[in-house]
Amino acid sequence: MEQESNLISKVAIIGAGPAGCTCAYFLQDYVDVTLFDFAKPLRTLLPTGGGRCNLAHAEYDFKTLAENYPRGQKFLYSIFSKFSTSDTIDFFENIGVKTYIQDDFRIFPISNSSKDVRSRILQKLNRVKFEKKLVDNLDFNSYDFIVVAIGGHSSYSFLKKSGHHIVEPRPALTGLITEDNFPQGVSMRNVKSSGFEGDIIFTHEGISGPLIYKISSINARKEFPYYIDLDFCGSINLQDLLDKNSHKSIKNVLSEIVPKSFAEYILQKLNIDFELKSHSVDGKTRDKILNLLNNYKLKIIAASKTGEVVTCGGVDLNEINSKTMESKVVPNLYFCGEVIDVDGFCGGFNLQNCWSTAYVAANSILEKLGI
Repeated sequence: MEQESNLISKVAIIGAGPAGCTCAYFLQDYVDVTLFDFAKPLRTLLPTGGGRCNLAHAEYDFKTLAENYPRGQKFLYSIFSKFSTSDTIDFFENIGVKTYIQDDFRIFPISNSSKDVRSRILQKLNRVKFEKKLVDNLDFNSYDFIVVAIGGHSSYSFLKKSGHHIVEPRPALTGLITEDNFPQGVSMRNVKSSGFEGDIIFTHEGISGPLIYKISSINARKEFPYYIDLDFCGSINLQDLLDKNSHKSIKNVLSEIVPKSFAEYILQKLNIDFELKSHSVDGKTRDKILNLLNNYKLKIIAASKTGEVVTCGGVDLNEINSKTMESKVVPNLYFCGEVIDVDGFCGGFNLQNCWSTAYVAANSILEKLGI
């Protein structure tokens, strides 16, 4: 009977994405929860991790975990201390999603299926009412608490009307459009830039891949155009290779370091004959090639509009209590997920933000109700 009386309290959750649904899960046994969304619940979960659903990252120190968020690092300290990576794994185990850790520390469901994760979460929301509706106002006449979990690609107009400052959303974790036209479809491993190392791929409009997603995230608020330096081959001893392959063409020697089409691109850019024999490459020519391979200055002219994974921006963190996720502007209004100005790198970090902020928001509402 005590639980039934608690259900008199009503909570509206706007946005049925990963954060909104998780918040509803932690609330549903104690309060009357209605989830609002104009589209199918958890639709944004399906493409995550390439359809395999990268749930989290196996980093268990909350401060080290927070270092993977270009915006919101210190804000997340309190949140991750309350709902950590271990708590995420336990949460999914409890709803029937067993997980495993890849060699790169990314955590996936054993099923390797976002559809399976989506199905499991929705099955557990058996006390939640779903309303297929686009919400554009904060209705405190009908609800005691409102949780906004609309994600980073939504309209923030009703939040602006409520007095909140919205940090302009911009693309992050996206490919970059370049002035240079690289050989399309070429991929390269272990490229270094901006203090990071990772894989890249040349696209029809520029450059993409894990390393570029990280760079685009760091530079999400930098004005275009800007420049980045790329090191394609590290401390390679080119002279030694030339000496050992003195009768080979320079194109074939470089093709041992980088993909053949990129080797041709480099030589063409430097106006060097593809068939020039290695023994004829003088020191000046060698240094030109090495400089381009180790210090390729690339002009970035825009963010790609295709393949965008996440946005930076959202509700200003100065207007949110990180211990509760409650608004400092409107009482009984809470936020969770990508609606706030927090975004992380690839690797499960953005979903971790969703799980953790959702739990903190739900727990804070229950604490306020004395539950």
